[in-house]
Amino acid sequence: MKRLVHAFSCFLFATFQTIVAAADYDVVVYGGTSAGVTAAVQAKKMGKSVVIVSPDKHLGGLSSGGLGFTDTGNKAVIGGLSREFYHRVWQHYDSVDAWKWMKKDEYGGKGQGTPAIDGTQRTMWIFEPHVAELVFEDFVKEHKIEVQRDEWLDRRPIAKNSPRTQGVAMKDGRITAITTLSGKTYPGKMFIDATYEGDLMAAAGVAYHVGREALSAYDEKWNGIQTGVLHHGHHFDAIKGKKRISPYIIPDDPKSGVLPRISTKSPGEYGASDARVQAYCYRMCLTNHEPNRIPFPKPAGYDPKQYELLVRIFDAGWRETFHKFDPIPNRKTDTNNHGPFSTDNIGMNYDYPDASYERRKEILDEHRTYQQGWLYFIANDPRVPADVREAMQKWGLPKDEFTDNGNWSHQIYVREARRMIGAYVMTENELLKKKPTPESVGMGSYTIDSHNVQRYITPEGYVQNEGDIGVGLKGPYEIAFGSLMPKREQCQNLTVPICVSSTHIAFGSIRMEPVFMILGQSAATAAVMAIDSKQPVQDVPYAKLREQLLKDGQILEYEGSRTRETAEVGKAGIDAKTLSGVVIDDSDAKLTGDWHESSANGRWIGRSYIHDGATKDGKCTAKFEAKLPQAGRYEVRLAYSSNTNRASNVPVEIHAANGAKTVTVNQQLAPKIDGMFVSLGEFDFGTSAVVSITNRDTNGHVIIDGIQWLPVK
Repeated sequence: MKRLVHAFSCFLFATFQTIVAAADYDVVVYGGTSAGVTAAVQAKKMGKSVVIVSPDKHLGGLSSGGLGFTDTGNKAVIGGLSREFYHRVWQHYDSVDAWKWMKKDEYGGKGQGTPAIDGTQRTMWIFEPHVAELVFEDFVKEHKIEVQRDEWLDRRPIAKNSPRTQGVAMKDGRITAITTLSGKTYPGKMFIDATYEGDLMAAAGVAYHVGREALSAYDEKWNGIQTGVLHHGHHFDAIKGKKRISPYIIPDDPKSGVLPRISTKSPGEYGASDARVQAYCYRMCLTNHEPNRIPFPKPAGYDPKQYELLVRIFDAGWRETFHKFDPIPNRKTDTNNHGPFSTDNIGMNYDYPDASYERRKEILDEHRTYQQGWLYFIANDPRVPADVREAMQKWGLPKDEFTDNGNWSHQIYVREARRMIGAYVMTENELLKKKPTPESVGMGSYTIDSHNVQRYITPEGYVQNEGDIGVGLKGPYEIAFGSLMPKREQCQNLTVPICVSSTHIAFGSIRMEPVFMILGQSAATAAVMAIDSKQPVQDVPYAKLREQLLKDGQILEYEGSRTRETAEVGKAGIDAKTLSGVVIDDSDAKLTGDWHESSANGRWIGRSYIHDGATKDGKCTAKFEAKLPQAGRYEVRLAYSSNTNRASNVPVEIHAANGAKTVTVNQQLAPKIDGMFVSLGEFDFGTSAVVSITNRDTNGHVIIDGIQWLPVK
């Protein structure tokens, strides 16, 4: 937080100071994030002068700010400088000297040694924050890239109600220089906005969007307000078998007032647009290794009343506090939000994207107090169940991380802020292969994912979270060149690799750190080619850009799996409509995680079946929902393709009228019913039926093809 205070003192001083001009640059990168570093490296490798103007003192953004358990999706589509970053991480951990608090073989091979497509470049996707920062610092040192730190763009408007600011000089549709609060100017030929907030883009008057678009805006299915959509278990219906939780100070008494952190406003209508933003949190690096552990401090402003709702969740029987304490090397974690009341500070960040530096500081301070208070509360408050409290007391902050910031991350997880409305808008339709993507400059593959946006009171008088959603993909997708640049009439020499032109729901997948590094490299390549051809970036010939990107190791298409739209139904493909009872194919299931299509073995329903790549991480789930013709007793069957590499312990949960039951399926054994199905048993249902499958703790490939409900006569 000190850096924001310093920014204001610089601002006040600059108002009385003569502007200090820096040297002219070919490329000016604003933002020291992972995308900013890869953009600068690429520009320098292509022979251009470049400077990183960074409001942050630390390079790497979230990658060096706590997100060490990388959300990768399909690693085969991560190429170029992004892959080199993870290769350098592997090189670091390949040395025994990197393992200060544990032996290398104690950690095992998790996240390590993944080869590139050509089998030569090994990678590691899980790492400590300070290791990521070292890699980024090495990048800029090796390429002799100038970095101006703690330099904040002057965002004062040039006139009342003007989107343009005093910190951006423009002429004939082009940025000529940017000015920071310290009074320095950075003239350049091309500019790259590599901030999480899109501050340079907005200051230049480029159009952007904040919040969720309505479903009708881009003919999408998963955008807009998502009342009634419960995907990840980060909601209150996930507390099974218990009474739903009252939001009132005196339970079930509205006159007593509402507990903290619950909105009393209407959530809005399903599918409608709103200006709300999905929740932020700090990705916490924690440790339970005593020689390196600092007990959780009691933060200034701590108020135990803020966590009253969490007490009720514990009282209802919820016990998943530690499910996202993901292990990284040296007995540390990357700890993320998990559950209905966790580290996500729901509803407290709505004005962050457009806020002043002063207001953003207030938001950041409040988030830090909330999250540190959450840790302190669980570790110390006597109302927390003893088993949970005692377990939390074993954890703390690591002494050797974030040493200049109270051992707390310097980068909040800005999951989404502004999103440019550029030359091409990426939507869920491109990601789900309903529409082709023109002019690929990189690929994404992670689940379409949004965290909760609001916590409200239902008409029945219960607490409910809204906005958490996960939509699985059937394979990697291309990202359009046009999504990296503004419309020509707004700015001709700016590229934007983070706040790309996309809808809220499409950004939910694009917003992964490996993808930001990919797009940073591609954005810089386009910028350099625009300089060389003396053209607006919008006029850079895609054929030449593509040639350069491929030469530099970018992955622009993926041939590793077929898509449902291009694959032909093989001889074994069975039309679900020809089968008895009610059949739900995997193509109609609600998926989370990185599923892959295949048709290599056995028989299947529809065009193919899907598998989890044997990741065994619990991130892949499939939810089959059916409307039955009438209530009654049904036999439930699972369709899958068997093989020796399949999991022998696939958990299948059947949600019947009298509760849920889990059946374990050995998918190494051939299905005995029609060569496709195995019976899971007979169950009583109402007119709605649900079957859920996960890959948590499985021991091989999990295969998902379909679920069949047959009435028992």
